Amino acid sequence: PRYKCGISKACPEKHFAFKMSSGAANVVGPKICVEDNVLMSGVKNNVGRGINVALVNGKTGEPLDSKFFDMWGGDVAPFIEFLKSIQDGTIVLMATYDDGATKLNEEARKLIAELGSTSITNLGFRDNWVFCGGKGIKTKSPFEQHIKNNKDTNKYEGWPEVVEMEGCIPQKQD
Repeated sequence: PRYKCGISKACPEKHFAFKMSSGAANVVGPKICVEDNVLMSGVKNNVGRGINVALVNGKTGEPLDSKFFDMWGGDVAPFIEFLKSIQDGTIVLMATYDDGATKLNEEARKLIAELGSTSITNLGFRDNWVFCGGKGIKTKSPFEQHIKNNKDTNKYEGWPEVVEMEGCIPQKQD
């Protein structure tokens, strides 16, 4: 049988299936899929260098928005404004591509930590990172993977291997 987003097992009732991967070096973009709906990918041509973000309604699973923020050559201010505008109950999925950390400042990292991230404080130059959290959750998200950029262990010259993650996000209850 084939499960939503190609994950390895079916999700229980009142859960949304998701699968995501970070970018590969500066060549292949990240991919974010929720409930069999590819929200961001190189094929859709809506991914870019930096942090790629997809927002999903926590009650219905409907896609709300997707954007990328260049954290190498761009400005962190629009990213901070975007993070502040996310409504309570929104599922937030993030994946890095190329470099997602150079322009991150304390405020941006704090806002991402408030979504449930624990690795964001350590995210560095060209690290690979995928994260799924939520606005208004009071816990740390179990959905996060981080690989440090390390020239001794990198899979690609200058970049670590792709990180992939799949799982079942609990639907927001009233």
